[in-house]
Amino acid sequence: MRRRSRLLVALLALASAAGCAAGPSVRPALVENDGKTTAGTPAATPPVALPPLTEPRSPSLRWADCDDDTRQRIGTPGVPDSLHFTCARVTAPLDAPGEARRSVVRLLALKVGSGPVPLVVVNDVGGEPGTVYAARLAATLPPAFLEKFSLIGLDRRGTGLSGPVQCVPPDIRHDLIDADPAQGDLQDVLDAARKAGQQCAIELDDTQTALDSWRSAGDLDELRKQLGMDRLNALGRGDGSKVLSQYAVRFPGQVGRMVLDGVPDPGPDTAAVLDAVAAGAQSTLDAFAADCASRKCALGDPKAALSALTDQLRGTAPTTGDGVAFGPGVAMFAVYSGLAQRSRWPELADAIAAARSGDIGPLTTFVTPVLQDTRAQPSRLDVTVATRCNDSQTRLSADQLDQVVTGMRAKYPQFGAVVAEQLAWCGPWPVRTEPLPPAGATGAPPILVTATAADPVTPQVGSTRAADQMPTAVTITWQGAGHGSVGASPCVTDAARAFLVDGKVPADGTLCPA
Repeated sequence: MRRRSRLLVALLALASAAGCAAGPSVRPALVENDGKTTAGTPAATPPVALPPLTEPRSPSLRWADCDDDTRQRIGTPGVPDSLHFTCARVTAPLDAPGEARRSVVRLLALKVGSGPVPLVVVNDVGGEPGTVYAARLAATLPPAFLEKFSLIGLDRRGTGLSGPVQCVPPDIRHDLIDADPAQGDLQDVLDAARKAGQQCAIELDDTQTALDSWRSAGDLDELRKQLGMDRLNALGRGDGSKVLSQYAVRFPGQVGRMVLDGVPDPGPDTAAVLDAVAAGAQSTLDAFAADCASRKCALGDPKAALSALTDQLRGTAPTTGDGVAFGPGVAMFAVYSGLAQRSRWPELADAIAAARSGDIGPLTTFVTPVLQDTRAQPSRLDVTVATRCNDSQTRLSADQLDQVVTGMRAKYPQFGAVVAEQLAWCGPWPVRTEPLPPAGATGAPPILVTATAADPVTPQVGSTRAADQMPTAVTITWQGAGHGSVGASPCVTDAARAFLVDGKVPADGTLCPA
């Protein structure tokens, strides 16, 4: 019955999203129920109650001022001067397969806010490092959050300044994201993946297969202990939510109050999962187009503009300021990245228009975090490949890849190839020998799962399916667009605040307006 209810919510939300403008709501932050059989009936009482908030006891982390360094990492636009940042190092066992737990990883944690209760923040492995994301998130949350909680951002293993993975040669990074959106096979991407895999195997050694969500969940428990907390209170975004869901499987008795803001589909068939991701990207493009039309932006018809832009770049591919070829595949990867960042949509529209006029500079900023690799700002692609491939057992042959990309191009002309190339990344990577962990387990208190109707990274259908496999999950769906809803939707943000701060569990299947 619960699965049917959630599927109905998904269909209603998709239908509603198709008929309204995307973006954060300007209406009052009212929560609307989805019209279940008994309106307003709360979710069934779970076997474990939502635990009370407690303060740390005997924490061992040594926090030191890192305000200047953090602001330099964030860049512009920055965060208010009223926020202050301190940092600490967390030590956790490497726990590589077959390794005797002698080696350790040192992870960077950042604290912002004056609240007495730590709330750990975990971001997408391919997004901003958790420390940077927590700093930005703090600037968008209501004051009640930071009066009750101190946000603890954690750079996941291999990301940011937590032993960043930097093993893919620069020219290979380009080739990994350069699949033409309209033509050709994925052979060049697969060749690049082989070279990347070979180099990473040499440089990472035992670390290569120890970069996954399951072990990141173990890192969170080490952080919990060093924070002096009996339970982990946390907020995850995207596949950061996946880490939290696996934490609940590994350590159900240590779960505090958790919000999972968009959860990846836990299905074992990665090709089917990515098909839904491509569909989510196309839906987000539709929402972006509606937003563009409502603002009367200079771009006009985004789909027509993107088609014209890729044709233009296919004829003569310019180079970025670093001398990297900016062809149609890289351009569409940049657009895909921009669609996930709802607050940057006006900037994205202007960047596409500028590229059509011959100035690719603004559009390259959306792909710079992937192509550029420095000590202070490591490329996000290397660790994304490592983590996602270690999290998956799916490996496709070249012929199978060709069939997949052909089908996805036909269904999703703008983003089918952009998403399908991720399957090629894992082709040469070592196949996971450990069984995939379950998506959910009993014994945890209620966990709040939020989904977004048009999400190009964690589509609603995947988040709903993930919640269905978590026995204590309670879902809220935002009928807007972009990646993640906490901080973007006033309605979802208020529900998350009520859940985390006040311990109020919303009705399962609640809808929030766009």
